[in-house]
Amino acid sequence: MYARSTTVRVRPEAVDDVVAFVRDEVMPMVTQLDGCTGLSVLSDPDTGRCIVTSAWETEDAMQAGADRVRASRERAAERFGATPEVQEWEIAVLHRAHRAGDGACARVTWARTDPAHLDRVTDAYRESLMPWWEQTPGFCSNSLMIDRRDGRCASAVVFEDREAMAGTRDQFTTLREEFASRMGMEVLEVAEFDLALAHLRVPETV
Repeated sequence: MYARSTTVRVRPEAVDDVVAFVRDEVMPMVTQLDGCTGLSVLSDPDTGRCIVTSAWETEDAMQAGADRVRASRERAAERFGATPEVQEWEIAVLHRAHRAGDGACARVTWARTDPAHLDRVTDAYRESLMPWWEQTPGFCSNSLMIDRRDGRCASAVVFEDREAMAGTRDQFTTLREEFASRMGMEVLEVAEFDLALAHLRVPETV
């Protein structure tokens, strides 16, 4: 499975408009394309940062729909005065323990390692991090996306609400630092978002 994420940064007061645009205009178009398995939106109402992610059965399907997706991205950029940042990924891990309902949120960690180490990182992610998250109150799902070209990866852990996510902040920081050190990874950024749209139909990988 593969994914394309598009990040836009808008005025905080425009976040709801971005989510509505994706829900009403982008999602109906993208999800009808061959091989598309859904779409999600993460949004930060404080900073105006929104991340739109579409998922695809194969890399070929993702590339075949690129022109249609690019056109909608350009309309959004013009409408909201934003410059989109695009990243393509392989979905290495996806696990759902519970359905994410209204009020769900996500903590995303971006990191980088030697591309040759990504399979080892993926295995360790499954074996050492996921069992811990499974025992965490309010945990809904987690995913790991990787870019084999430059060694980048992005992990998203979804919680049922902000309170549940906040309650894990200190423990997650310790866990993340230990994991990164053991795996020889550089943590690039950690950010927290509302899960504004959750319509990914990606099958579980574990």
